[in-house]
Amino acid sequence: MAKIKVKNPIVELDGDEMTRIIWSFIKEKLIKPYLDIDLKYYDLGMESRDKTDDQITVDAANAIKKYGVGVKCATITPDDKRVKEFNLKKKYPSPNGTIRNILNGTIFREPIIIEKIPKFIKHWSESVVIARHASGDIYKSQEIKIKTKGKLYLKFESEDKKTLIEKEVCNFDSDGVGLSYFNNNKSIEDFAHSCFNFGLDRKIPVYLSTKNTILQSYDESFKEIFEKVYNDQYKIKYENLGIFYQHRLIDDMIACLIKWTGGFLWACKNYDGDVMSDLVAQGFGSLGLMTSVLQSPDGQIIETEAAHGTVTSHFRQHQNGLETSTNPIASIFAWTRALLHRGKIDNNKELEKFSHKIESICKNLLNKGIMTKDLALMVGPDQKWLTTQELINSISNELNN
Repeated sequence: MAKIKVKNPIVELDGDEMTRIIWSFIKEKLIKPYLDIDLKYYDLGMESRDKTDDQITVDAANAIKKYGVGVKCATITPDDKRVKEFNLKKKYPSPNGTIRNILNGTIFREPIIIEKIPKFIKHWSESVVIARHASGDIYKSQEIKIKTKGKLYLKFESEDKKTLIEKEVCNFDSDGVGLSYFNNNKSIEDFAHSCFNFGLDRKIPVYLSTKNTILQSYDESFKEIFEKVYNDQYKIKYENLGIFYQHRLIDDMIACLIKWTGGFLWACKNYDGDVMSDLVAQGFGSLGLMTSVLQSPDGQIIETEAAHGTVTSHFRQHQNGLETSTNPIASIFAWTRALLHRGKIDNNKELEKFSHKIESICKNLLNKGIMTKDLALMVGPDQKWLTTQELINSISNELNN
C-alpha cells in the first residue's frame, strides 16, 4: 500500500531502558512502513540529557509548541542511585515536569478498556478520565532539612516592595523538615478551561476534588476559579447537553469513585492526579493499558506518552540477551493519539482512519487472547502469551490485511 502523506511534522521524544527498545520496534513495524512523515527527533535518554545539561528537554518542549504535536517515550527521573549508575553531573529534574511547565497543559489519563482483561473493580463499566493539573504544586516545590531549633516562615514580598506578607509556619524545638509550594491563578484557570472543554467534547460530567476545608486559601482558590469559569462560560452549554460540573472533597470523591460505574472526568491537583491515575489504571486492569495526553488549554497542542515507566526489570533481562514479554500497548496508543491529533488539525482523514485502525487491531487482538505475559497472568493460568516482538508483529500482520 502507498504511504500516507503527513503534511506537518510530529516531534518525537525518545526515552530510556525497555520502553526505548519497544519504541524502536513500534517505529520500524507500525509507523515507518505506512507513513511519509517528518519526525523531529529529540533523544531524551539519560545520557543525552546529561550531555546537554538537560537543555535537550527544553528544546523538545519548545519544538512541540512550534509544531503542535509531540509523542514521548518513557524516561528516567534520576534518584541518587541513578546518578551513580549513569555517572551523571547532577540529579536532573523530571523531563515530564519540565515539558508540562513549558506547555502549561493538562494531563488527561484514560484507561484502554479491554473486555477480556478482568477489572479489579468489576462494576466499572465506563471510562474514568483523570485530568491532572500539570503545573506547580510539589513538583516545583522547595524543601529544607532543619537541623536545629528555630522558626520556619512563609514570606511574600511584592516586586515594588510595598507589600510584605509573612507567616510563622512552625517553631521547631528539634530537627525536622519544611516544604513550600505554589500555583498561580492563570494556570488554574487554564486547567479549568481544559477540563470543561474535554467534558463538552465527550459529553460527560466534570468533578473537581480538593481539600479546601483544610487548605482554605490554596485549595479554595481552585474551587473558586473553577466555579467562576464554569458559571461564566460553560454552565449553559453543559445544561443543554444534560451534563454538569460539581466540586467534591477529595475523600468523598474517592469514595464515589469506588461506588460509581464511571463515565465522568475527575479534575485533580497535580499530586492527586499523579496518584489517582495509577489507582484508576489498576482498577481497570493495568497501568500498561492507560493513555496519557498532555493538552494545552485551547486543545491545539498535545504531547502523548504511555502512563507507565521505563520497565527497568525487563531491560535488565534484555541486556542479558533474553527475550521479554513487555506490554507495548500504551506506547502504541501514544503514537496513535499523536497521529490522530495531527490528522485532526491538518484535516487528514486518511491519517485519522489509520490511527483508529491500529487501536482497533490492538483491542481485537487482546480480546482474542493475543497478549503479553502481564495481561495473560490477569486472565488466568491457562492464558498463553507472546513476546513483545511477537505481539507487535501480529499487529503489523493485521495492518497488512
